[in-house]
Amino acid sequence: MRALTLALTASLLVASHSAVAQSQLSIATGGTGGTYYPYGGGLAELIKKHVDGYDAVAEVTGASVENMGLVWRGDSDLALALADTVHQGATGTGDFEGRKLENIRAIASIYPNAVQIVTMADSDIDSLDDLEGKVVSVGAPGSGTELNARAILEANGISYDDFDPRRLNFNETADALRDGDIDAGFWSVGPPTSSILNLATTSDVRLIGLSDEEVAKAREDEPVFALYELKAGLYEGMEEAVQTLGVPNVLIASSEMDEELAYQITKTLFEQTDELIAIHPAANDTTVEFSVNSTPIAFHPGALRYYEEVGAEVQDKQRP
Repeated sequence: MRALTLALTASLLVASHSAVAQSQLSIATGGTGGTYYPYGGGLAELIKKHVDGYDAVAEVTGASVENMGLVWRGDSDLALALADTVHQGATGTGDFEGRKLENIRAIASIYPNAVQIVTMADSDIDSLDDLEGKVVSVGAPGSGTELNARAILEANGISYDDFDPRRLNFNETADALRDGDIDAGFWSVGPPTSSILNLATTSDVRLIGLSDEEVAKAREDEPVFALYELKAGLYEGMEEAVQTLGVPNVLIASSEMDEELAYQITKTLFEQTDELIAIHPAANDTTVEFSVNSTPIAFHPGALRYYEEVGAEVQDKQRP
């Protein structure tokens, strides 16, 4: 009888362990050539290691705009998205006009993206105006890159009618530049990003900076934009710093996520950051201070609990 009892107990433990192992979270990221995918993969590893009872996997997606829909519909548990996309989705404005995603909540702002405009070194493109009449990749459909590219261009009087737009993801944009199929391409991603790093090691490329006037016009139209400097030496052959614009990236979840789970994810994110930095240097900016200063929408109650626990100054708009 004792042996039978032990056997039943062991069976129940195995069944219990299996049930726990099946609690898998999906993290919507972006293309493999950007920062979202490796960062999301790193976050998945942190969750597996530090959040009891949960496994996680990073999913390749079309990035920001698509990711908002995935969380809204419950197809993904967590997602990365640009702050302007997050704000538009949560308020039903811009690309989300008339379809407010009321269940979107923030876990944290994790690092800033930088808009990076790349051309070949021997190109005659030196400014936004020079893109007119050219073939230009504006980013994958439904991505934050395209949202940022269009906002910057339109704020400076340039529309898609003024050039030949191609909607390519990061790797496709790098390949098209290398092959001469396009003249320039936009990236909105945490620097340095693998697709530009790889391109710069095999081809001579140049980054196009934004003038003070172009920055001012873009920021007037889109307040989420912030001045950002791409440092010299960021990519091979890049001898001087380049002025551009940055946008915070936000880790989002549904308001329906369990409060304790959201708390544990937030706590893990900020208290195990060194493990993320080892995967991608963008995580150097993953701090509580950056998060409360940059997040444009309400935090999930579980995340808010962590911020208040560590004494962070949360803004009124960040409270549910």
